[in-house]
Amino acid sequence: MGTGPPRLPEAATAVNVSAVETYGRWAVPLDSLGLGPSVPPRRLPDQPQVSPIGGQISRAMLRAPAGPPAGSGHRTTGRIASSVAPRLAPAGAMPSRAMPSASVLRSPDQLDLELPLGLPELPIPTDWKDQQRLWGHSLHPMCSYLASFPAALAHAFIARWSRPGDVVLDPFSGRGTTPLQACAEGRVGVGNDLNPFAHLLTASKVDPAPPAAARTRLAALRLGWARNGAGWTELAGRVQAASADGPVEAHDARVPVAGSGAGPDARDEPVLAEVALAFHPRTLAQVLFIRSMLRLEEPVDRFLAAAVTGILHGKSRSYLSEIMPNTFSMAPRYVRDFAARTGFQSPERDVFTCIDAKLDRLYREPPPTTRGIALLGDARDFGARAKAALGERSLPDRARLVVTSPPYLRVVKYGYYNWLRTWFLGEDSRAIDAALDDAHHREPYLAFMRDVLAGLRQILAEDAVLVLVVGDVELDRGRPIRGGFGLAERVWETAAEPEGYALAGLVVDPIASHRKMTKLWGDEAGRATKTDRILILGASPTGRRRALAGAATPISWDWPPRGLRSL
Repeated sequence: MGTGPPRLPEAATAVNVSAVETYGRWAVPLDSLGLGPSVPPRRLPDQPQVSPIGGQISRAMLRAPAGPPAGSGHRTTGRIASSVAPRLAPAGAMPSRAMPSASVLRSPDQLDLELPLGLPELPIPTDWKDQQRLWGHSLHPMCSYLASFPAALAHAFIARWSRPGDVVLDPFSGRGTTPLQACAEGRVGVGNDLNPFAHLLTASKVDPAPPAAARTRLAALRLGWARNGAGWTELAGRVQAASADGPVEAHDARVPVAGSGAGPDARDEPVLAEVALAFHPRTLAQVLFIRSMLRLEEPVDRFLAAAVTGILHGKSRSYLSEIMPNTFSMAPRYVRDFAARTGFQSPERDVFTCIDAKLDRLYREPPPTTRGIALLGDARDFGARAKAALGERSLPDRARLVVTSPPYLRVVKYGYYNWLRTWFLGEDSRAIDAALDDAHHREPYLAFMRDVLAGLRQILAEDAVLVLVVGDVELDRGRPIRGGFGLAERVWETAAEPEGYALAGLVVDPIASHRKMTKLWGDEAGRATKTDRILILGASPTGRRRALAGAATPISWDWPPRGLRSL
């Protein structure tokens, strides 16, 4: 009996549980598990008063601890798989405050079961799900982006917890949904991302090119092509001829660097064979020309480059290549094999005509009159950089709202799934994924999130509200993943509360697979993340009170807002 935890009786296929919650963990009498005698649990200091729970826990839900427990006798520890947590929430009881697990007290004959906290749900309707897919400003669908939430979700919280002129932050801005929607509603949207592709999209939306400037620059590019098109067409022919045998390494088939402004005679870098396979020869020539001429440090060129990334590949005449869907780039090997197997020949598309049509769609509404800020860098020091950037523009240096979606746990490789777009921008998709380090396990992820929340402290107003959209991750490339369920609760317990944030509650948002960008994966669509848990925090008790007071605020879904329609 002293060599390790006792084994469950073979006959016990299911057990009744009567438990009390002690700071987010559960104490279960051992005799209900067939593990030994039980005594009535004594009242522990500051233990919340909750009702007993009736339920069934199967043997498969219990996992033996890694090593023998401290102490002697029948005292042991274990865990319950987090998927059973919803069935163990105390009926009619308010959840207790989370405390570090080491401080949990229990009587000697109780089993310690670590479960996701039963956080209180806020009465916020998920009415963003009822809006049209392209609800919001016309700049939102500039380019597709995996694992992004809809503009309607951002509006639900921006309209509820901010006012015109307020600063709204997103340390993981992705394609810029939150900062753009904030700017469109008269707030100052500030976005940040470590991914240079995401930064380009965010910057192009919060500080877009004026329509006249974009069309003037496009006309100038068209004239430049008319002068030198023959040289670029010859280059594209050499590239495609060399690509038939694999990677383009021949000196005469190398191309200019993106943004260099060099002509077709420059021999700066090789081209992936899959790039050459994706386009019609004339379209490839125009893509190579545009890629060389656009200088991303110039706001107008940056906007045009972002527009091109949105039309590089897709399944209609508005896209430059039809070999891949618009949502993300298929694997290079797939492109190569598909072209060889089917004899794929991409139809000819005029790049300038397609860009012009894209600009028509983007400028259906006037650009927001409020300019935002886009930053490139690590989310952990975002607070300091955002405060400095706001100060440089003499804007308020305190934010009253954060709406963000931290990267999903081990799900999305943003560089890999955008390799053709990153090539066009002159970026290395593998370097992007290495910098983003998306392969977090739960504990490093939670430590990272604590650092992010600590760094935000210096820029938050006392009454600031934080909205964290955290997805439950069930699968990683088709394989079950440990630690991905109940992640929002763990972010609160181990990252937010230790940094002094105040809990307002949780909004549970089931995700329908047919509304996700991965719907083209068929049976695999939506299986990695089926539920978003939206964690609502206050920067202080004052922020928590403001979050609770605004939870029931009715939201208007008219777009554009009436004030904007009159402009």
